[in-house]
Order: sequence, then structure tokens, then C-alpha cells
Amino acid sequence: MPDTSAPRYDVIAIGNAIVDVLSPCEDAVIAELGLNRGGMTLVDADKAREIYAAMGPATERSGGSAANTLAGMAALGARCAFVGQVAQDQFGDVFRHDIRAGGIAFETPARAGDVPTGQCLILVSPDGERTMNTMLGAGQFLHQDAIDEDLVASAGILYLEGYMWDPVEPRAAMRRAMVAARKAGRKIAFTASESFIISLHRADFLELIDAGQFDIMFVNEHELATLTGEADFETGLAAIAAKVPVLVATRSEKGAVAIAHGERAEVAAEPVAKVVDTTGAGDQFAAGFLTGYVRGEPLARCLKRGAICASEVISHYGPRPETDMLKLMEERL
Repeated sequence: MPDTSAPRYDVIAIGNAIVDVLSPCEDAVIAELGLNRGGMTLVDADKAREIYAAMGPATERSGGSAANTLAGMAALGARCAFVGQVAQDQFGDVFRHDIRAGGIAFETPARAGDVPTGQCLILVSPDGERTMNTMLGAGQFLHQDAIDEDLVASAGILYLEGYMWDPVEPRAAMRRAMVAARKAGRKIAFTASESFIISLHRADFLELIDAGQFDIMFVNEHELATLTGEADFETGLAAIAAKVPVLVATRSEKGAVAIAHGERAEVAAEPVAKVVDTTGAGDQFAAGFLTGYVRGEPLARCLKRGAICASEVISHYGPRPETDMLKLMEERL
């Protein structure tokens, strides 16, 4: 029987528990390291050490795509819970402290052993573009036994991070959570995360879309093209919108488009005095949109919230808001 009770949480997310290490970097260094400028690459511990050694003075902040989205939502007053795995180490303690300090429920036990907490080494180019190199660490061993089905059922929306579909164990954990959410009559949201993840698991994602497993989906225009095989944005948009009740597609400086149950809305990118660091832009757009969505706001207003959140986060280093977001919404919404 579906759970007809009011949800305890607006959103519960499953994602990478990662600490971001950010450093300004010239493009020449990125080229010398053989990195994919502007993309996200999974690296092993040896490559991570090589990249870290080449980085200048760095800033360490808790990250992880879904965790960033929850941090943005919590800053806007939403009730959130997170499922992800850290190790019993210093970075794990930092992550746990930061997410709980943001008002987000996080009870997943830390993993014992030699595998460290995940790290994302982010090289920020002079134009603000970020090149991300991720060592997943303990997060890639999130087991399905870590899924509390009652906790999943207590949230209105289950939000899944695409990055977590690649490792075998978290994929099984997310599938278990999806079954629990469906059984409880809750909605499932999915963020595509990165084109290379779609390339690796395109058949899986298309199967889930065809089966109606995603109620809400977030993509950027590059991910949409990879998913659909369509170079034309509008053609790709129509293909997925026909199968996903709420589709949100971001287009960087060109703004964003959403199609929900046949209704279409668009929003322009919010003005930013200077783009400092684009890390977390998509995560925070999702935070703004979902906060409006769970409150039943009109589609255009949800998009506007997303654009405001994205503009705030790209104006400073780090993937989470540093401004009083409630006040910012009052001023600009």
C-alpha cells in the first residue's frame, strides 16, 4: 500500500560523500596533466596524488553533487536527509560535521578499513571553468544494506545522483531505494551528473526512462545530447519530455528550460558580476527548482529559484551557498 502520510522530509538523496579540494589553475597545467578541461574524470589514488602535488594553495570544502543540492535546499528551509558513505578518517569527520551543521539528517555509518573518504580535486581556470578529478573512495562501496527503507519512504522525493550509478554497490543500493520509494508512493528524481556517466550506462538510463521510473529529471544540454543521440536540443528535449513527467534542462549562460506534464517554461540566466567558479552550478539549480517544486510553486517560479541559486554559487569558490539564501530569494524572486 502506498504511504499516504505527509512526508517527514521533502527530499532524501543518495550521493557521493566527498570533500572538494579547490585551487586556481592555469590551463597549461591542466594540459600538462592530461586532464579533460571542464569535465569530470574518475581517478585512482596515484593519479589523485599527482594532481594534488601540481595544485597551488587549496581550499577544502565538503562536496558531492547530491549533498550540495541538499545543502542548497536546506538553506532555503527544506527538510532533507542524505545517504552516502565516508571513511573513519579526517575528511569523513569534516563531511559529517558540515552536512549536519547545515541541518541535514545523515546517519549512514562510516566505513572501516583502508579506503579513504572520497575527494574531488578541482582545478579552477581563470574563466571560472572547473576541471574535476574524483577519487570516489569509501563512497563507491555504499552497500544496499545501508538503505533504510522506512527512511526512504519518509521523504516526498528520492533524489538520485547519476555519478553513483557507475560503481556496482551504490547502483544496487539506489535500485533498492527506488523500490522502497515506489512502494511508498513517493516520487523519484534523477540528476544525470555528467555525459561520460551517461555514455557508460546509457542503456540502463533509457530503460529506466522508458519504464517510467523517473518522475523528475535534471540534465544539461550536453548530457541530453548524449542520452538521446540528438544533436538538436529541441529534438532531444521532446524525446525525453514525452516519457518523464518533469524534465529540467540547463543551458549555462543560455538559461534553462523545464517541461512538466506538457507545460513548458523557460528562464534566462541570472546576471553575475564575475563568474569565479562554476563548481556546483547544476547542483544549486536543482536545489532551487526542487525547493519550489515541493512547495507546489508554478513551473516558471521553480526555474527562477534555480537560476538565482546557480548565480549565487558561481560568484564564489565552492559548491554550496555562502549567502543568506532566504534573503536573496526575497530580493530577486
